[in-house]
Amino acid sequence: MIVGVPKEIKNNEYRVGMTPGGVREFVHHGHAVLVERSAGEGSSFTDEAYAAAGAELVDTAQEVFARADMIVKVKEPQPVEIEMLRPGQILFTYLHLAPDLPQTQGLIKSGAVCIAYETVELPNGTLPLLAPMSEVAGRMAAQVGATYLQKPFGGRGVLMGGVPGVLPAKVVVLGAGVVGTNAAYVAMGMGADVTVMDINIDRLRYLDEIWGNRVRTLYSSKHNIEEAVYQADLVIGAVLLPGAKTPWLVTREMLPHMKRGAVVVDVSVDQGGCIETTHPTTHADPTFVVDGVLHYGVANMPGAVPNTSTLALTNATLRYGLAIADKGWKQAVLDDPALAKGVNVLDGNITYKPVADAHGMNYTPLEKLL
Repeated sequence: MIVGVPKEIKNNEYRVGMTPGGVREFVHHGHAVLVERSAGEGSSFTDEAYAAAGAELVDTAQEVFARADMIVKVKEPQPVEIEMLRPGQILFTYLHLAPDLPQTQGLIKSGAVCIAYETVELPNGTLPLLAPMSEVAGRMAAQVGATYLQKPFGGRGVLMGGVPGVLPAKVVVLGAGVVGTNAAYVAMGMGADVTVMDINIDRLRYLDEIWGNRVRTLYSSKHNIEEAVYQADLVIGAVLLPGAKTPWLVTREMLPHMKRGAVVVDVSVDQGGCIETTHPTTHADPTFVVDGVLHYGVANMPGAVPNTSTLALTNATLRYGLAIADKGWKQAVLDDPALAKGVNVLDGNITYKPVADAHGMNYTPLEKLL
């Protein structure tokens, strides 16, 4: 199979779909890998490193898309990239289709086989290809929150860990999954007063067992969310419904009751956000203010630490990508139910029900098409 790795073109996206080490594995399996020149520079991977790993360097994304059987990316295809997809071509990347109707329509029209990292799901419910970026984004959320709490950045002027005689910042983490756990871990390490909220009591019990009274756990009811958020200096949105639009836990009506200069970091913004007033922003223009509350809604947070992120992502995606290349996508998804759940769009059909439901469009079970 010919595998193509184009340079990412989303605003301030410095990650790349595959490391030179990943290229070497594909080549070892007998596949050809096309890498667009300078695709890895933002992640500190040189063209020379890709060439040494066995990649063929090409000058344009157009050539990558024209020649490759499978496109391996990081972020969802931008409109110009969607136009380059062709029927039967495999697209293997993050898609986040539920809040993105134009992209969904574009992929349906393309006729491509669109496999989303974020909906590959193991039998235990874990999301192995989303997890590494969730770990990065969660840990970054606490760092970003600490930065924007500083007065020059628009925050309340509160130090996360406080100092002797002065209370630390109150941090509320909505969601105790991978993002929330990592956000709480770093915020706790900074010395903040951390409360983690979730509807999964077993998950809260687990956090209580590993961290004890260093972190507070609280059931995520409407009343408890209001009480916690109104007292918070920093709110981190870490809610995920796999492949579906995120519900709003913090509504617009709640904002006037929050502290002036409080900060919200909504990591779930790429699935619609769990804070009603958030919308996707970029690293170039990351924040905005609503009712005196500073909002950070960058949809590709891990893109700010691309070397770490690309290494972590390739670690997770490599075996799945190799399975697709070695067996062909159809046999690969027949052999692996987890990978089958990653197929969101196939031959002009939506094959992942939460995406169809989000847009009120027709859903076609993958088994029917196979």
